[in-house]
Parts: sequence; structure tokens; C-alpha cells
Amino acid sequence: MVDTEHAGQPGRLSVRTDVVDGTLVVAVAGEIDQETGGSLRKALDPPEGAAPRVVIDLSHVTFMDSSGINILIAVHTALAEAGGWLRLAEVAPPVLRVIQLVGIDGFIVCHPTVQQALDS
Repeated sequence: MVDTEHAGQPGRLSVRTDVVDGTLVVAVAGEIDQETGGSLRKALDPPEGAAPRVVIDLSHVTFMDSSGINILIAVHTALAEAGGWLRLAEVAPPVLRVIQLVGIDGFIVCHPTVQQALDS
């Protein structure tokens, strides 16, 4: 597991990555915005040789603006073009509302748990 930043201050983002059965699992905590989005985007690149499959655990994300939405769309598109997929898991209610308002839940599947995202 890799930590790229630490939450704890307003506006900070914590990103932890792990590989589970060839799938990159990214656990995010804090706020995803223009200032912090770069850390998330870097963490979403599957490691060399890994399958283009990513699950993002958003259970501890308290805020996400259009920067986060754009990152999700870009990653989804890149992974789909490589024959893979992006799945969201345990999306916190305020973030889920944004995802639903924008409509990306129509093409990026949201799962109640990380394990369900990995299994489906």
C-alpha cells in the first residue's frame, strides 16, 4: 500500500493505493478539488504490468468539485480504451449527490462496498 499525501487539514487529500488480485484499489480521504486533484490523478494510473482495472473507495471524501468529476471521466475513458474499467465504491453521500447530478453514475458504476466493486 502506498500513501501519497495525508489528510488532516482542510483542503488536504490522502490517497492510499493497493493492488488486489491485479486490480488497483485507491482509497481517498479529504477534499478533491483543483488544488488536490493532481495527487489523485497520479495515483489512478495502474502500475506497470497491472490490468487496467481501478476501484476508487470514496467513503472518506467530504467534498468533490468539477475537477474531481473531470478526473473520473478522464480515467474512465482511458481505462475503457485500454480494455479495462473504473468502478467507484462506498461513495460518501455528498459526493454521490454530485456524481448523480452530473450523471456519471450512468456510465461509471457505483458499488456499496469495495469488495462488491472487485467481485462484479
